[in-house]
Amino acid sequence: MTDSTVDLTPPGTAVRPSAAGLSVLVLLVLGVGGWMFVQRPGPDAPAVTAATIPASAAPASLPGFRSDAWFLPDDERFGFVEIAAGPFVMGAGPATDPLAFENERWSAAAVQGTVELPAFHLSRFEVTIAQYAAFIAAARFSADPRGLQAPPDHPVSFVSWPDALAYCRWLDATLRDSSLTPPALARLLDDGWRVTLPTEAQWEKAARGADGRIYPWGDTPDRTRANYQGQRTTAVGRYECTDCPFGLSDMSGNVWEWTRSPYQPYPADDSDDRDDLSTDALWIMRGGSFTDTARNARASTRGGGDPGARRAFIGFRVALARF
Repeated sequence: MTDSTVDLTPPGTAVRPSAAGLSVLVLLVLGVGGWMFVQRPGPDAPAVTAATIPASAAPASLPGFRSDAWFLPDDERFGFVEIAAGPFVMGAGPATDPLAFENERWSAAAVQGTVELPAFHLSRFEVTIAQYAAFIAAARFSADPRGLQAPPDHPVSFVSWPDALAYCRWLDATLRDSSLTPPALARLLDDGWRVTLPTEAQWEKAARGADGRIYPWGDTPDRTRANYQGQRTTAVGRYECTDCPFGLSDMSGNVWEWTRSPYQPYPADDSDDRDDLSTDALWIMRGGSFTDTARNARASTRGGGDPGARRAFIGFRVALARF
């Protein structure tokens, strides 16, 4: 396992890890602040495989989830929530949010920008340990054992960016081939939609809605709505947030969530996401984690991580989008 960088530096000072640097454990907290920690794996720590999944990660049943369907949420679309097409306000600055970091500013001329997105779907919950264990078993995938040590309804952590993409590819193929896939979801897949990670813009729209709110629930911090400034992860959906847009859970706190967007300055433009990947790229993470302060749990906070980074505070959720 290779230790890698987690970087939350504003654009213009983003660290691009060197080849040598990727072999050294580094944690940078330069622009976003907040206390974070690192756990280094033991030299002989074996990867979890299909044959060694802890019994706690694969329970016989789990309330609210389908034990017969890879522990996906028990609803008509396996937890995928539609985010309607339309515009939303992206970005932030001191004029709109006194806690905003410089890397959230839309441009030199504007604090925020309006982004028009087509419809997409985002999972109601972060990917859980039980869901990830089902993937390990079915795909015969090797995973970091530290990611499966919490209860099965907690978000999986210690997942790298390629790990998250591997889960997305497996889930996409599995849903296409299975008779268990709900008809509404099967129709979307047949129509060209794919399971993937959300883009940075998709994630922010889902977190803050169309009204430019600072947190998913409004404009003031509230530790009764999200798991931040804590000690560990909590079960997905534990924090009720009736005021959050779209009925999504844990868009603030619990674990940082990988996106499929590379770390680059605004204005956001998904069309150029693959234009400058010849050098080592950082990938956007969103939402903050249980270790973070309220400042990092805001809907517009941008973090960046080396794709190989595996940390106790990094996980993901999946999207369904049309390509």
